Amino acid sequence: MTRLDRSHARTVYVCQQCGRKSLRWEGRCPACQQWNTFVETITAEAPSSGLSARENPPQELSQIGVEARDRFSLPLGEFNRVLGGGLVAGSLVLIGGEPGIGKSTLLLQVAALAAEGKGKVVYVSGEETLSQTKLRAERLGLAGEGLYLLAETDLDVALSQLDKLLPCLVIVDSIQAVHLAELDGAPGSIAQVRECTLKLMHWAKANSIPVLITGHVTKDGSIAGPRTLEHIVDVVLYLEGEPFSAYRLLRGVKNRFGSTNEVGVFEMKERGLVEVDNPSQVFLSQRPGEPIGSAVVPALEGSRPLLVEVQALTNPTSFGLPRRTANGVDFGRLLLVTAVLSKRVGLKLGNQDIMVNVTGGISIGEPAADLAIALSIASSFRDAPVDPRLAAVGEIGLSGELRAVSQLERRVVEAARLGFKRCLVPKVGAKVSHPKDIELIPASTLREAISAGLVRERAEK
Repeated sequence: MTRLDRSHARTVYVCQQCGRKSLRWEGRCPACQQWNTFVETITAEAPSSGLSARENPPQELSQIGVEARDRFSLPLGEFNRVLGGGLVAGSLVLIGGEPGIGKSTLLLQVAALAAEGKGKVVYVSGEETLSQTKLRAERLGLAGEGLYLLAETDLDVALSQLDKLLPCLVIVDSIQAVHLAELDGAPGSIAQVRECTLKLMHWAKANSIPVLITGHVTKDGSIAGPRTLEHIVDVVLYLEGEPFSAYRLLRGVKNRFGSTNEVGVFEMKERGLVEVDNPSQVFLSQRPGEPIGSAVVPALEGSRPLLVEVQALTNPTSFGLPRRTANGVDFGRLLLVTAVLSKRVGLKLGNQDIMVNVTGGISIGEPAADLAIALSIASSFRDAPVDPRLAAVGEIGLSGELRAVSQLERRVVEAARLGFKRCLVPKVGAKVSHPKDIELIPASTLREAISAGLVRERAEK
């Protein structure tokens, strides 16, 4: 045997989705319920990729010091925000995202910025040649001083080069492209991905050097290959965005060194990903003066309040069954809001096509956007504009009542900062401190909220 000692080798079938092992081939994985994911694999005891054997006695927690160099920030504020203040020495960070979303672009920019201010950075590319990466760097306007490129798929060869340079930051693009020669299986298989990730983790901890790796995602949005990959790394970030939108959200899913309630907002331009310092203002920049069928909701992306515009259009259906279209909001929430508007408010929407859209390519998954959805639908149906200085937030119950939402104070402060003068909120939990230049309008039912939010109905009173 050339790679492993086959005296201890055996054949097993490994699910390429979740890592479950079986002694026989199975059409459907009992663990992850995916079809045709078992691949025949020859397993044997692989050489240990752990830390070198040395005395490492336990230490008392109170006696362990944290030096300032253990975390360094990058000149990219939105990236630092999601990481919790910067990169931690010896950490392993996984960045996932759909193909073409901008993972490689973001990491090449991070590498160039780190090389300018921190020292040598190595960018290991397993999917592109050196000239291809150079062309991408020229398109992004990156000089590349202090940034070393390495086109290598053999991880052992790459680590030997890293041992010689000892950079301040290492980027591997992608983990599915590299492999270990002593293991059977093609690059991207579950055994290769898991062992490569473990070896990178041990190398990062031993040298106190942060390592960033990229990972492809499957159709359902999870990291391709083993789900256990997310349990090995220290930080898991996802780069998200709509296919036809220029905006990208960098969201933290796991972070051993900080909060996962932060999100970074970027805009894709010719020169790469550019930070959006005030995303709320950008998302509302094209809103008309007295909008009909439009309402603004202070939504939370993690712990960050963002003001986004929810638009709705109602039109008599041309077919027997009216259509419901949701873009950026949950389709089930749209059906719920429509049913409450029909039953509790008295809007005759049974013969109306209803289309709801969130501008800017943003998706809102929280129930706090229910009131803005209902207000925009009612505005379009009654052809009455919404007060342009009004923001609305609240969850709608099936009885037509408005329920309290979390972190209301932060939402109201963000609305006041953007120049909104009134905020429509649920009566329950409305007693929160807020800036003096914004008025809170409490409402206990959806009917009251619509009467207070539409300009024409408020004027008739």
